[in-house]
Parts: sequence; structure tokens; C-alpha cells
Amino acid sequence: MSNDGNYIYSHATGLAAKTVEQHQAPQDLVFYAGWFCPYVQRSWISLEEKGIPYQYKEVNPYKKEQHFLDINPKGLVPAIEYKSKALYESLILCEFFEDAFPEHTPHLLTTDPFDRAYVRLWVDHVSKQIVPTFMRLVMAQEPEKQREHLADFYKGVRTLTDKVKGPYFLGEQFSLVDIALAPWVLRDYILAENRGYSREAAGSAWVAYAKALETRESVLRTQSDKEHYAQIYARYLRNEAQSEAAKAIRAGKPF
Repeated sequence: MSNDGNYIYSHATGLAAKTVEQHQAPQDLVFYAGWFCPYVQRSWISLEEKGIPYQYKEVNPYKKEQHFLDINPKGLVPAIEYKSKALYESLILCEFFEDAFPEHTPHLLTTDPFDRAYVRLWVDHVSKQIVPTFMRLVMAQEPEKQREHLADFYKGVRTLTDKVKGPYFLGEQFSLVDIALAPWVLRDYILAENRGYSREAAGSAWVAYAKALETRESVLRTQSDKEHYAQIYARYLRNEAQSEAAKAIRAGKPF
């Protein structure tokens, strides 16, 4: 995901800025990121959860270096370079961290084959039902469309929370389902302030689950000040954004 407004804050702020500062030394794993991006935050949370050594590099969305474009021709963050090999796509990176660093715990995918498949099933629900509906709701301009997408968003989160064991999706274990969703929970104040959404309207189970996600230490450590997120989402709220996600939403395509 990249931002395309006339202005973007150039670096992480708040607790995320402190985390960035702690990860400037060269490492085998280089994490190419954009502090503002929820997809980046997914992978970033995984790195922080597992305590994997990494070097953080901020990518300027308006001036991408050729080396970064060689790593990821799409020009999108997140991406990594690990021992001179490149990978990208947020959830793929999360699973790579599990496979490449098995000695680092906690494990975000269980070792049981059925449970791993079950987690992937609900990650798919987050990716195909909750996140796209969030974006459609943000970008919708007509009140009727906003009401329609809000109803769909509530349906998506209620379907998920019916399966939440508490406090996290699998119970006490923090998993990839929680990571897939957490960045949008942090940003749901955008919906509350502009699209008539409230956590309470989605039900008490959603209120409790969302609270557990947004107060997880790894989530807090990768969060910038909300005022800077709001500057970015202003263009989405006016349906003026030209990011790949915004273009896909308008075209009715997956992203």
C-alpha cells in the first residue's frame, strides 16, 4: 500500500518511532516499510512478536530507490531482503517469519495441521470480507452506499467474533488471525468519526476482542500517532486516493 496525497509525514511517530530507532543496525533481514501502511503493520507486528532481528528501512512512496524496485517491482511495501533474497506481500511475509525463524516464539501458526488450516481459513475471511469492506466504507460517498457497506462490515466482524475464543481468536494464543486484523482495528476510529460506525453496534464480543488487539504490546509498538493516519485517510474519505488498493476498490477487483 502506498499513499498518494500532496503531503505525507515522512517517518513513524509515537511508540513506532522508538521501535524504528531500535532497528537501524544492519541485519540479515532488511524490512522495507511505510509507517502509515496497515499491510506493513501486519508484518511488523509479526517481527516484534517473535523478536526476530531486523533492520527497518522506510520507503519514500514518492521517491522509491531503484534497489527497492528491484526487490519488489510492484513498488509496494512491505517487502524484505533476507540474505540477498527478496520477498513481499504482508501475509506471505508473516508465514515466512514462522518458517524461517522456528526458534523464535511465540508461534503465530500452530504446529497442528488442522489448526494451521483453520487459522488460514479465518485469515482469508479477514482479507476477503473485513478489509475490503472497511475500504469500501471509507471511500463510499453516497449515504445509501455508506449504510450498505457499514452493514456488510458489521456482518463480517460479527461472523468472525462468533468464533473468537477470547481474549484472542484462538484463546490465550495470539495468532495470525489477530495480526491480519489488528491494523484495521487501530484505524476503525476513522469509521467512527466519519461513517457512523461504533464498536458497540457490532456487539459486546467485538468490543472486547478489538480492545484486546489494540492493547497488545506488539501492536502498540508499531503504532504511530493517530493524527498522522487521519491525514492519509482524508483522501480516501473523499474518494480521491490513487493507491493500488483504492484503484482496485473502484474497479471491483481484489487487492
